[in-house]
Amino acid sequence: MAVMVATGVGAKNGMLIKGGEALERAQKVKYVIFDKTCTLTQGKATITTAKVFNGMDRCEFLTLVALVEASSEHPVAKVILQYACHFHLFEDSSAAKELNHGKDLKFSGWLLDVGNRRLLTESGVTIPRDAENFVVGLEESSKTGILVSYDDVLIGVLGVVDPLKKEATVVVEGLGKMGHQNSHGFRG
Repeated sequence: MAVMVATGVGAKNGMLIKGGEALERAQKVKYVIFDKTCTLTQGKATITTAKVFNGMDRCEFLTLVALVEASSEHPVAKVILQYACHFHLFEDSSAAKELNHGKDLKFSGWLLDVGNRRLLTESGVTIPRDAENFVVGLEESSKTGILVSYDDVLIGVLGVVDPLKKEATVVVEGLGKMGHQNSHGFRG
């Protein structure tokens, strides 16, 4: 009877429970790991900051990044294009797409690359201490740093955030009340 009640309560709360054995195993769970994108977040990323580290004009920086990302279908690339359009650097994202036909952009003979810390480091880009500190600050405030290099020199960082769903806090707090005190989100 208790299993029927538990599965019924779970169903009312959006959880499908596959019988009593699953309930017994669930009580022994020590860790809950979430892939935060669209699980705990809204799936509506936005750029919160753009910081240039080499003295380049901010509009030129955003234009270069948008040109590189114009041909990408990645959700963050689309956010970058929207951000550039917000500053009227392009009338719309199709204008940027017409200027770029590949993933990497050669601009005046120099190679521009956009990605995370690992991608740029593996490409031979050295990340200066001030830029590293900036990225760490973004991460500590639940943002993701998108790094940009120009001819293998880091020139700037974009801060991207995907807001939490309203329910996410309740879920994590509920897990804490159940004894799961250390909650960590992972990103790809």
